Amino acid sequence: MLATFAEGLRGDFVRAGLASLGRIGIGFAAALALGTTLGVLLVAHRFFEWFLGPLVLGVQCLPSICWLPVAILWFGLSERAILFVVLMGSVGSIAIATRDGLRQIPSTYLRVAGTFGARPWQRLAWVMAPAALPAFVTGLKQGWSFAWRSLLAGELLYRVAGMGGLLTEARDLADYPRLFAVMLAIVGISVLVDRLAFQRLERAVRVRWGLQAA
Repeated sequence: MLATFAEGLRGDFVRAGLASLGRIGIGFAAALALGTTLGVLLVAHRFFEWFLGPLVLGVQCLPSICWLPVAILWFGLSERAILFVVLMGSVGSIAIATRDGLRQIPSTYLRVAGTFGARPWQRLAWVMAPAALPAFVTGLKQGWSFAWRSLLAGELLYRVAGMGGLLTEARDLADYPRLFAVMLAIVGISVLVDRLAFQRLERAVRVRWGLQAA
Protein backbone atom coordinates (compact mmCIF):
# COMPACT_ATOMS: atom_id res chain seq x y z
CA MET A 1 0.00 0.00 0.00
CA LEU A 2 2.80 2.44 0.90
CA ALA A 3 4.57 1.73 -2.37
CA THR A 4 1.34 2.41 -4.26
CA PHE A 5 0.85 5.61 -2.26
CA ALA A 6 4.37 6.82 -3.06
CA GLU A 7 3.84 6.03 -6.74
CA GLY A 8 0.51 7.89 -6.74
CA LEU A 9 2.11 10.99 -5.24
CA ARG A 10 4.31 11.23 -8.32
CA GLY A 11 1.36 11.13 -10.67
CA ASP A 12 -2.40 10.80 -10.56
CA PHE A 13 -2.90 11.45 -6.83
CA VAL A 14 -1.69 15.03 -7.24
CA ARG A 15 -3.85 15.66 -10.32
CA ALA A 16 -6.91 14.11 -8.70
CA GLY A 17 -6.34 16.02 -5.45
CA LEU A 18 -6.10 19.33 -7.29
CA ALA A 19 -9.27 18.52 -9.24
CA SER A 20 -11.16 17.73 -6.05
CA LEU A 21 -9.87 20.86 -4.29
CA GLY A 22 -10.93 23.02 -7.23
CA ARG A 23 -14.36 21.45 -7.19
CA ILE A 24 -14.81 21.89 -3.44
CA GLY A 25 -13.62 25.49 -3.72
CA ILE A 26 -16.58 26.34 -5.95
CA GLY A 27 -19.14 24.42 -3.90
CA PHE A 28 -17.87 25.65 -0.56
CA ALA A 29 -17.81 29.27 -1.73
CA ALA A 30 -21.48 28.97 -2.71
CA ALA A 31 -22.30 27.32 0.63
CA LEU A 32 -20.42 30.08 2.46
CA ALA A 33 -22.37 32.84 0.74
CA LEU A 34 -25.75 31.15 1.17
CA GLY A 35 -25.10 29.88 4.70
CA THR A 36 -23.88 33.25 5.97
CA THR A 37 -26.93 34.98 4.49
CA LEU A 38 -29.28 32.46 6.10
CA GLY A 39 -27.52 32.81 9.46
CA VAL A 40 -27.92 36.59 9.41
CA LEU A 41 -31.60 36.26 8.49
CA LEU A 42 -32.20 33.87 11.38
CA VAL A 43 -30.99 36.56 13.78
CA ALA A 44 -32.53 39.53 11.97
CA HIS A 45 -36.19 38.77 12.74
CA ARG A 46 -38.27 36.26 14.64
CA PHE A 47 -40.23 35.41 11.51
CA PHE A 48 -37.11 34.09 9.77
CA GLU A 49 -36.19 32.08 12.87
CA TRP A 50 -39.70 30.59 12.96
CA PHE A 51 -39.86 29.94 9.21
CA LEU A 52 -36.27 29.08 8.29
CA GLY A 53 -34.89 27.77 11.59
CA PRO A 54 -36.39 24.25 11.42
CA LEU A 55 -35.55 24.02 7.71
CA VAL A 56 -31.89 24.89 8.27
CA LEU A 57 -31.67 22.47 11.19
CA GLY A 58 -33.23 19.73 9.07
CA VAL A 59 -30.75 20.31 6.25
CA GLN A 60 -27.91 20.17 8.77
CA CYS A 61 -29.11 16.88 10.27
CA LEU A 62 -29.77 15.21 6.92
CA PRO A 63 -26.77 13.13 5.75
CA SER A 64 -25.26 14.41 2.52
CA ILE A 65 -25.66 10.97 0.92
CA CYS A 66 -29.42 11.58 0.95
CA TRP A 67 -28.97 14.41 -1.54
CA LEU A 68 -27.39 12.15 -4.15
CA PRO A 69 -30.70 10.85 -5.64
CA VAL A 70 -32.08 14.40 -5.74
CA ALA A 71 -28.93 15.68 -7.45
CA ILE A 72 -29.11 12.94 -10.09
CA LEU A 73 -32.79 13.62 -10.79
CA TRP A 74 -32.28 17.37 -11.11
CA PHE A 75 -28.88 17.63 -12.77
CA GLY A 76 -28.09 14.14 -14.08
CA LEU A 77 -24.60 12.70 -13.84
CA SER A 78 -22.75 16.00 -14.11
CA GLU A 79 -20.46 18.42 -12.31
CA ARG A 80 -23.49 20.41 -11.19
CA ALA A 81 -24.83 17.38 -9.33
CA ILE A 82 -21.57 17.09 -7.37
CA LEU A 83 -21.53 20.81 -6.58
CA PHE A 84 -25.14 20.60 -5.42
CA VAL A 85 -24.26 17.80 -2.98
CA VAL A 86 -21.34 19.84 -1.63
CA LEU A 87 -23.57 22.88 -1.21
CA MET A 88 -26.33 21.04 0.63
CA GLY A 89 -23.85 19.11 2.76
CA SER A 90 -22.24 22.22 4.27
CA VAL A 91 -24.70 25.13 4.04
CA GLY A 92 -26.63 24.13 7.17
CA SER A 93 -23.51 23.98 9.31
CA ILE A 94 -22.35 27.41 8.17
CA ALA A 95 -25.80 28.96 8.71
CA ILE A 96 -26.06 27.57 12.24
CA ALA A 97 -22.52 28.71 13.10
CA THR A 98 -23.32 32.21 11.85
CA ARG A 99 -26.56 32.31 13.83
CA ASP A 100 -24.98 31.05 17.06
CA GLY A 101 -22.02 33.40 16.72
CA LEU A 102 -24.28 36.43 16.32
CA ARG A 103 -26.48 35.35 19.22
CA GLN A 104 -23.53 35.03 21.60
CA ILE A 105 -22.61 38.70 21.27
CA PRO A 106 -23.01 40.53 24.63
CA SER A 107 -25.97 42.88 24.53
CA THR A 108 -23.73 45.61 25.97
CA TYR A 109 -21.97 45.89 22.62
CA LEU A 110 -25.23 46.57 20.83
CA ARG A 111 -26.38 49.09 23.43
CA VAL A 112 -23.13 51.00 23.16
CA ALA A 113 -23.40 51.01 19.37
CA GLY A 114 -26.96 52.28 19.65
CA THR A 115 -25.83 55.02 22.03
CA PHE A 116 -23.40 56.25 19.37
CA GLY A 117 -26.21 56.28 16.83
CA ALA A 118 -25.12 53.31 14.76
CA ARG A 119 -27.68 52.16 12.22
CA PRO A 120 -28.67 48.47 11.94
CA TRP A 121 -26.33 47.79 9.02
CA GLN A 122 -23.51 49.59 10.83
CA ARG A 123 -24.03 47.51 13.94
CA LEU A 124 -23.98 44.36 11.81
CA ALA A 125 -20.83 45.32 9.88
CA TRP A 126 -18.78 46.99 12.62
CA VAL A 127 -19.95 45.36 15.85
CA MET A 128 -21.78 42.07 15.34
CA ALA A 129 -19.67 40.58 12.55
CA PRO A 130 -16.28 41.17 14.26
CA ALA A 131 -17.60 39.96 17.62
CA ALA A 132 -19.02 36.78 16.08
CA LEU A 133 -15.91 36.04 14.02
CA PRO A 134 -14.26 33.51 16.42
CA ALA A 135 -17.39 31.36 16.56
CA PHE A 136 -17.90 31.79 12.82
CA VAL A 137 -14.38 30.58 11.99
CA THR A 138 -14.92 27.48 14.12
CA GLY A 139 -18.18 26.80 12.29
CA LEU A 140 -16.43 27.43 8.98
CA LYS A 141 -13.93 24.69 9.79
CA GLN A 142 -16.76 22.29 10.59
CA GLY A 143 -18.59 23.29 7.44
CA TRP A 144 -15.52 22.52 5.34
CA SER A 145 -15.28 19.03 6.84
CA PHE A 146 -18.91 18.40 5.87
CA ALA A 147 -18.24 19.81 2.40
CA TRP A 148 -15.21 17.55 1.91
CA ARG A 149 -17.16 14.43 2.84
CA SER A 150 -20.04 15.53 0.63
CA LEU A 151 -17.65 16.09 -2.27
CA LEU A 152 -16.24 12.58 -2.02
CA ALA A 153 -19.75 11.15 -1.88
CA GLY A 154 -20.69 13.17 -4.95
CA GLU A 155 -17.60 12.11 -6.88
CA LEU A 156 -18.63 8.49 -6.39
CA LEU A 157 -21.68 9.17 -8.55
CA TYR A 158 -19.72 8.43 -11.69
CA ARG A 159 -16.11 8.23 -12.81
CA VAL A 160 -14.83 11.78 -12.63
CA ALA A 161 -11.41 13.37 -12.24
CA GLY A 162 -10.89 13.55 -8.48
CA MET A 163 -10.19 11.49 -5.41
CA GLY A 164 -13.65 9.93 -5.55
CA GLY A 165 -12.98 8.90 -9.13
CA LEU A 166 -9.78 7.15 -8.05
CA LEU A 167 -11.74 5.30 -5.37
CA THR A 168 -14.28 4.16 -7.95
CA GLU A 169 -11.56 3.02 -10.33
CA ALA A 170 -9.73 1.04 -7.61
CA ARG A 171 -13.02 -0.55 -6.53
CA ASP A 172 -13.92 -1.60 -10.07
CA LEU A 173 -10.50 -3.19 -10.54
CA ALA A 174 -10.56 -4.78 -7.06
CA ASP A 175 -7.15 -3.19 -6.50
CA TYR A 176 -7.05 -3.17 -2.69
CA PRO A 177 -3.56 -1.66 -2.27
CA ARG A 178 -4.54 1.26 -4.51
CA LEU A 179 -7.90 1.60 -2.76
CA PHE A 180 -6.29 2.01 0.65
CA ALA A 181 -3.58 4.25 -0.81
CA VAL A 182 -6.28 6.61 -2.16
CA MET A 183 -7.97 6.61 1.24
CA LEU A 184 -4.65 7.51 2.85
CA ALA A 185 -4.22 10.35 0.36
CA ILE A 186 -7.70 11.66 1.19
CA VAL A 187 -6.82 11.71 4.89
CA GLY A 188 -3.56 13.48 4.07
CA ILE A 189 -5.33 16.20 2.08
CA SER A 190 -7.80 16.72 4.92
CA VAL A 191 -5.02 17.14 7.48
CA LEU A 192 -3.01 19.48 5.24
CA VAL A 193 -5.95 21.78 4.55
CA ASP A 194 -6.83 21.87 8.24
CA ARG A 195 -3.26 22.60 9.35
CA LEU A 196 -2.32 25.06 6.62
CA ALA A 197 -5.60 26.99 6.39
CA PHE A 198 -8.16 26.59 9.13
CA GLN A 199 -5.92 26.11 12.17
CA ARG A 200 -3.85 29.14 11.21
CA LEU A 201 -6.95 31.24 10.56
CA GLU A 202 -8.55 30.13 13.83
CA ARG A 203 -5.41 30.85 15.82
CA ALA A 204 -4.95 34.29 14.19
CA VAL A 205 -8.53 35.28 15.00
CA ARG A 206 -8.34 34.02 18.58
CA VAL A 207 -5.05 35.84 19.20
CA ARG A 208 -6.38 39.06 17.62
CA TRP A 209 -9.49 38.93 19.82
CA GLY A 210 -7.52 38.15 22.99
CA LEU A 211 -8.91 34.64 23.39
CA GLN A 212 -5.49 32.98 23.10
CA ALA A 213 -1.96 33.96 23.96
CA ALA A 214 0.26 34.93 21.05
